[in-house]
Amino acid sequence: MLDDSDDIHPLFAGAPGTTEFKKLRKRIVRYTREAIEQYGMIEPGGKWLVCLSGGKDSYTLLAVLYELKWRGLLPVDILACNLDQGQPGFPATVLPEFLERMQVPHRIEYQDTYSIVVDKVPQGRTYCALCSRLRRGNLYRIAREEGCTAVVLGHHRDDILETFFMNLFHGGRLATMPPKLVNEEGDLFVYRPLAHVAEADCEKFARAMNYPIIPCDLCGSQDGLQRQRVKQILDGWEANSPGRRQVMFRALMNARPSHLLDPKLFDFTGLVRNSEQFEEKNENIPDLR
Repeated sequence: MLDDSDDIHPLFAGAPGTTEFKKLRKRIVRYTREAIEQYGMIEPGGKWLVCLSGGKDSYTLLAVLYELKWRGLLPVDILACNLDQGQPGFPATVLPEFLERMQVPHRIEYQDTYSIVVDKVPQGRTYCALCSRLRRGNLYRIAREEGCTAVVLGHHRDDILETFFMNLFHGGRLATMPPKLVNEEGDLFVYRPLAHVAEADCEKFARAMNYPIIPCDLCGSQDGLQRQRVKQILDGWEANSPGRRQVMFRALMNARPSHLLDPKLFDFTGLVRNSEQFEEKNENIPDLR
């Protein structure tokens, strides 16, 4: 992004000029572009519904996508979308005013899923599963109404790692949030362009840009969430061995089915010893004596 240009996008007006911030911004852009290219997220004529919650991650996502688009590296249309879920005390004017000021095309949708979640979830249970399911359904509907080809989410590297360990500890499976998938109906892509970006970088970026961050009080008000516990474990590992998160993330990109235990991924029963292959090969050679 050429910040000395007269027509700089409002999302980057007032960006810090420090060397540290420029390195941070360059790193986030590079990792995002890497994920977009590596997982094949760009399709000709695409239109992306970029989901904006008001958190640090979604602000970072919106900004970096606009930077890539500004550079001519993201040839898709972008429509920002906020789903106001009716949480008590939610500052409903913050995002519309921000998006208007930033000159970002957007849609604000009000759906009181909060009341449904509070009514349906038993006391003492966490809201996350039902809340996310209702939110996802509404976002898919909005994407279809707006003619979008993809729903784009702000999940970052740490979200992906935490989900992997939640599935490992509580779900009994090796799985996480993929950077690209097709929804169950088969008509929309779901992208996570920040898949390679660290949460700490998102936080530093959004705060340095002074974006109006809105906390998620619905989930954040609940104690004992499994994700919080996993995050604490990962924080402890990282403190004892800096760089551990990145090493574990690279492991998710380097799976070896033959060294796991799932017979659906690798044909263990079809394995043969080299001596068996040699004997079988010799048996097929005609005896010319």
